[in-house]
Amino acid sequence: MAPMSDHPGEQAAQDPIKLLAIRETGLSLDEVFRAVGDDASGGTALFVGTVRNHDGGADVDALGYSCHPSAEAEMRRVAEKVAAEYPVRALAAVHRIGDLRVGDLAVVVAVSCPHRGEAFEACRKLIDDLKHEVPIWKHQTFSDGTEEWVGAC
Repeated sequence: MAPMSDHPGEQAAQDPIKLLAIRETGLSLDEVFRAVGDDASGGTALFVGTVRNHDGGADVDALGYSCHPSAEAEMRRVAEKVAAEYPVRALAAVHRIGDLRVGDLAVVVAVSCPHRGEAFEACRKLIDDLKHEVPIWKHQTFSDGTEEWVGAC
């Protein structure tokens, strides 16, 4: 990690969480990217999770996400933890629920930091922790007629 300086732009922002949402409507890369725009950031990392046409060697025909009522609060807790661990200037995360098709955006997260390495690390931590800690469940229907529920994203 690069040495920190006394310049305010090298420090985490006071309120870096700019956008957090769970939505039943389509997600926008532009909205998330705009939310993390910050003049003091030298690096912005963006992760996009899309619905793929296979999982575990089986063809996926349909997919739906559902969540617990606490999911958005848990998303905030995860975001706050990431913002406390890295010099985050701006952070955004949106996750889709409802019925999705192959190719649809399921989750979009972005983090801006003073430097690219920090942005990559913080973005990876954000998506990994959201996936493991936020109560969002995936219901998959396979082309052979079988179904499965996958816990926490």
